[in-house]
Amino acid sequence: MWCGVSAALWPVRCRSFLLQCRNICSGNVGRKSVVDGVLPSFRSVCGEDGVSLSEAIREQHGKDESVHKCCPPDVVVFPRSVDEVSALAKICHMHCLPIIPFGTGTGLEGGVGAMKGGVCFSLRNMDQVLDLHVEDFDVTVEPGVTRKALNSYLRDTGLWFPVDPGADASLCGMAATSASGTNAVRYGTMRENIMNLEVVLADGTIINTAGKGRRPRKTSAGYNLTNLFVGSEGTLGIITKTTLRLYGIPEAVVSAVCSFPSVQAAVDSTVQILQSGVPIARIEFLDDVMIDACNRFSSLSYPVTPTLFLEFHGSERSLEEQVNTSEEITQCNGGSDFQWAKDEETRSRLWKARHDAWYAALALRPGCKAYATDVCVPLSMLPQIIVETKEDLIANKLTGPIAGHVGDGNFHCLMVLDPNDPDELKCNQSFSFLFLLLDISGGPTWGHDPKVEKH
Repeated sequence: MWCGVSAALWPVRCRSFLLQCRNICSGNVGRKSVVDGVLPSFRSVCGEDGVSLSEAIREQHGKDESVHKCCPPDVVVFPRSVDEVSALAKICHMHCLPIIPFGTGTGLEGGVGAMKGGVCFSLRNMDQVLDLHVEDFDVTVEPGVTRKALNSYLRDTGLWFPVDPGADASLCGMAATSASGTNAVRYGTMRENIMNLEVVLADGTIINTAGKGRRPRKTSAGYNLTNLFVGSEGTLGIITKTTLRLYGIPEAVVSAVCSFPSVQAAVDSTVQILQSGVPIARIEFLDDVMIDACNRFSSLSYPVTPTLFLEFHGSERSLEEQVNTSEEITQCNGGSDFQWAKDEETRSRLWKARHDAWYAALALRPGCKAYATDVCVPLSMLPQIIVETKEDLIANKLTGPIAGHVGDGNFHCLMVLDPNDPDELKCNQSFSFLFLLLDISGGPTWGHDPKVEKH
């Protein structure tokens, strides 16, 4: 026996391995020759500056912020209009080249990796806010526009776009991943806030999912093509425009932090606040490990216990009622007095700390990587799964701070691990497989939340 293979089978295995290597090499060589052959066509569409073979540029576009390794494309193109995207897609379709759309690279799932090489469409040059209708509360943007850039553009209109996954992601990328975020409990996810999409299909065909130039706030006619493409993650087409719902900036905003003696108490408070009809804008859960990490990373000083971050939007009078009801509920569940963040600077610091939870988790073990999970369950099951998850983390000696949008029954366990430690990787793979089983079990209890927070 040699490496677990008998002497009789060794020549067969060796030949099979060599054939696989030859096929891989021939495939790579064949694709490279095809790419070399279409480069003049790419340059005729988007110019010399719009095509890059630079190794640094290709590696930049072959990785996001996830733990997954870099898989660079063969070439990166930088279209400036939907017509250029369409023309480039037709060339790729004609030569059977894979297409990978790229926005800002803030994802945590490795979705931009070019597993089979191909052509990366970097959409950063398409960065215009095209149509703003203040009286209709909607706006149309190109894929290079990020959520922060849009809200900066809207600053003087009295409107804002509330979906906030944490990172300053591109809005068309958020549409492609059906992004959610801290405001989803009140304003919904991307799926509820998209009215129309312009999409370039794999063969270069340009379609508008609700009709060209249309901005209906609701429709019951025909297929719901918009929702088909929301969350498709670049597998069905390249989103080149999205029309979004906007909201009025609330008259008053106030944030608060409340600490609890247990996970159960924090989640019970969340359920009771929602059941009481309080239109809370944000309600975020951080376990003791995560709040400790945020304290260290963001120079905060909150008690190291299960914690809720809350935010209320409305008029001054309605805000008072919301706060009184919520504070009464939390105190009945053993929560501390609210620590207030009333001015914009303090609120921004509080929510920046929540959005920096990914980096705070990484800072717990410098030099390590983080693997993010994303699970959504019925609210009644949230305490059980969080407690069981923490027990599993301790039993497997894994570092895994937890944060979640508890108003939606959604939480993230950020497993921080040493990629050079085989035993730790094995434990992490087993733990991740458990979450996968929960996602695909099909039972009435577990479900998968495909929203990317990227956060």
